[in-house]
Amino acid sequence: MTLGQMLRETVGRFGDRTAFVTLGKEAISWSYQEVFTRVKGFAVTLRASGLTRGDRVCIVSENCPEWALFDWACQCLGLVVVPIYPTLPADQTRYIVQNCGAAMVVGGAEDQLKKVAGMEGVRTILLKGPGSLTEQAAIREFDSGEFNAEIDAGLTDAPSTIIYTSGTTGTPKGAVMPNRAFVHVCHTAKGHIHLTENDRFLSFLPMSHVYERVAGQCLPVSLGATICYSRGLASLATEMKEYRPTIMLTVPRFLENLRERILSSVQKDKPLRQKLFHLALSQGVKKAKGQFAPLFPILDKLVGAKVRERTGGELRYFVSGGAALEPVVAEFYMAVGLNVLQGYGLTETCGGTFVNRPENNKYWTVGEALDMECKIGEDGEILIRGDALMLGYYEMPEETAQAIDPQGWFHTGDIGEFEGRNLKITDRKKDILVLANGKNVAPQMIENKLKVSPYIQEAVVLGDKMEFCVALIVPNFEAVRNALHLGDEVVLSGNAEAKALIKKEIDAVNKSVAAFEMVKKHALLDQPFSIESGEITPTLKVKRKFVEKKFASVIDGLR
Repeated sequence: MTLGQMLRETVGRFGDRTAFVTLGKEAISWSYQEVFTRVKGFAVTLRASGLTRGDRVCIVSENCPEWALFDWACQCLGLVVVPIYPTLPADQTRYIVQNCGAAMVVGGAEDQLKKVAGMEGVRTILLKGPGSLTEQAAIREFDSGEFNAEIDAGLTDAPSTIIYTSGTTGTPKGAVMPNRAFVHVCHTAKGHIHLTENDRFLSFLPMSHVYERVAGQCLPVSLGATICYSRGLASLATEMKEYRPTIMLTVPRFLENLRERILSSVQKDKPLRQKLFHLALSQGVKKAKGQFAPLFPILDKLVGAKVRERTGGELRYFVSGGAALEPVVAEFYMAVGLNVLQGYGLTETCGGTFVNRPENNKYWTVGEALDMECKIGEDGEILIRGDALMLGYYEMPEETAQAIDPQGWFHTGDIGEFEGRNLKITDRKKDILVLANGKNVAPQMIENKLKVSPYIQEAVVLGDKMEFCVALIVPNFEAVRNALHLGDEVVLSGNAEAKALIKKEIDAVNKSVAAFEMVKKHALLDQPFSIESGEITPTLKVKRKFVEKKFASVIDGLR
């Protein structure tokens, strides 16, 4: 089955059910039949522009329902969608457009299309607005017989999309994903984590990323479920209460920030209520772990229920991916009755490769495989093969051969181990630090512990060929200033109180790691990491080599 065929099947089963909604002044509510009609309009417009099966079409736009309509139209026609993060600068955008040989670029706004202005052989069109793809699609009709013939012509092994890797270690590579990869994840996930057409998904992660694309778009459509498209992080709290989602895909940083906001508001409460809250957390964790917790029922009504109200009161699962989730964060949500199912996957494995099961949620692991083969190599590297694997990197045969061995195993670059059937990620293979004394240190484990602190926004642990581990710390500027009553004019890296506060947080983490893993020295940075300044990727992963080069003088001062 192809993605286009999957959409058609869902429309046939659930045509009258609500498919896409948005909230606010320009709220929409489209049934699956209405979505299919709009997709047909998009498809006939794209075909009329001269695009043919196999052509690559880039989209660079913020999230919106029209993004999805465009995507599904391409899947029905056999066009290959190449999503580009709208936050990428012009040079990186142009690189992807040129590298994939795009015939057209669809832009969410004029400023996105300006990034590719003047590129030879590349047509451009706006997604929305006057003269846009959406406007033209509204007045065009596709003969149903012809449209179905286009869908029927699709092949399961044909490319459906090319998703470019974030490029933490070099030039981005385009992972060519076949239809079968997406369909495989959809069909296996809905059975393993008990999803139905009655679920309501709240979509806010970037649709340009494989995680949101497969699990936040294709999966709910395969179910016949409803997707609410968030207007952005600023609206999310209101949307959760109004829409009352049952499923939310998220990343650890969102869960950490939400936890920090809740704990911060508790700190401002009366002492008695603070004690009540922390007692409720303690009893909630015990209950979740199957331990004796006699006070849980009454405390859950007083505390847990109020926290759940913030998410709309009907959330079944947060599904967390994209980075490691610290157990203390997962335990916080467990304590208030919110399940967090941690998962794992890469762009090259279609995002959803492992996920915890509701009935066996070992939250310190990334769960069990979604019908994919996995083994641990002799050097500890996680190797994966199966139907959700990419076809290869676009026009990069050497890189493809390095990533996928002759036996079909994809080499993830991640280090891990199994705990029963559950996989534990311990670090990135290329990130392992070798100290001057020969000790190996996994920096991500230490970094994740540091970032649990409400006062630390980002941490990069270094130590390769050094006598001990050091860290570059991006403080949570607002939290530190509020805690110490410092004004915006105060430079935190030069403030003794700020330094002492961060050192206290690091000292607490040092107590939980081996002696050789302790962070002996650190430096505070005065600016947050950003995509624009180059320290992080669009998926918020730190570019370690870039950071090491940019802050070389700071690091030298820590040796």
